[in-house]
Amino acid sequence: MNPSNGASPPASFDALIARPSPWLSGQGPHADLVLSTRIRLARNLHSVPFTHRARDEQLQGVLLSVAGAAQRSRAFENGLLLRMTEMSPIERQILVERHLVSHELGDGVKPRGIMIAADESLSLMINEEDHLRLQAMTPGFQLAEAWSRADAADDELDQSLDFAFSEEIGYLTSCPTNAGTGLRASVLIHLPALVLVEEIQKVLKSIMEVGLNVRGLYGEHSEVMGNLFQISNQTTLGRSERESIERLERVTREIIETEERARERMMRDARVQIEDKVWRAYGTLRYCRSIHSREVINLCSAVRLGVALSMPGLCHLRVINELLVLTQPAHLQRLFGGDLSPGERNVYRAQIVRERLASAERETEA
Repeated sequence: MNPSNGASPPASFDALIARPSPWLSGQGPHADLVLSTRIRLARNLHSVPFTHRARDEQLQGVLLSVAGAAQRSRAFENGLLLRMTEMSPIERQILVERHLVSHELGDGVKPRGIMIAADESLSLMINEEDHLRLQAMTPGFQLAEAWSRADAADDELDQSLDFAFSEEIGYLTSCPTNAGTGLRASVLIHLPALVLVEEIQKVLKSIMEVGLNVRGLYGEHSEVMGNLFQISNQTTLGRSERESIERLERVTREIIETEERARERMMRDARVQIEDKVWRAYGTLRYCRSIHSREVINLCSAVRLGVALSMPGLCHLRVINELLVLTQPAHLQRLFGGDLSPGERNVYRAQIVRERLASAERETEA
């Protein structure tokens, strides 16, 4: 399967960020609860020290080898290669905000890069914690689809690159917790009802008891905002990719059912209060003149719940999802020209939110 079929290749960084990330589309199975699904595979090259031990010239060699292999593959046909050392801090942070690279890769110090497929469904971080980290992202709850794309791309890269592999252990990685399959499968899920009915801690405890991790919007070491939780597998050694994915799939479906029951209970017992919460949040977003990024995320959570509950007059999920990214600091500074103070960002952020919601209203009326 070639994910780039039918997509216009991003000829430059400007072309890439001029369009919204596909994982924000609000489409796919259970998109009202699951924003996105991600599969990540960690790999290292044989006979080259891990990234934190390698010299810069060795890392440069890894960058050239991995980028070359990706450019020859069908999965990354017409893709875009970006070198971190050639990008500004704001440009690198934009990639972080779009969930394409990690904070570590975005520091721009070492010879690092990212290869992005034409439709942005696949990306390849080079010289992060491991020599390469292949990532597939889909909108909604699509673990099988994301795995299919990542697995096919991994097979292609394996034909050109000599991965560090042990018959006893599996793939060798910089951090022992990734050794074995090198697989991290995750879903970004919205659980506002479980938070409102105060059952979220019980659910999170049960998730961790079955060997899964729970993190915030931006993954490891990030806090939970907007009732958005990233749930992922924890074990990579001694368990196959299929076993890890099936466990995450099963647990996620149970969480979805639990959240849906909580939503039904809320609308039965407190419909007016929920509708009031949703419309107060929408009104603040629609008419604000200065707003912090954290407040946007939390208010979008309430509006997103209203959209999922089919409350009339609200915008499409895609609009709410896109605001989570477009209102982040680096995106704002890129759009409005350079360094902005926190106060200036709050004003421009409010402008973006108002304009996007007004545009969505006009589209609905048309």
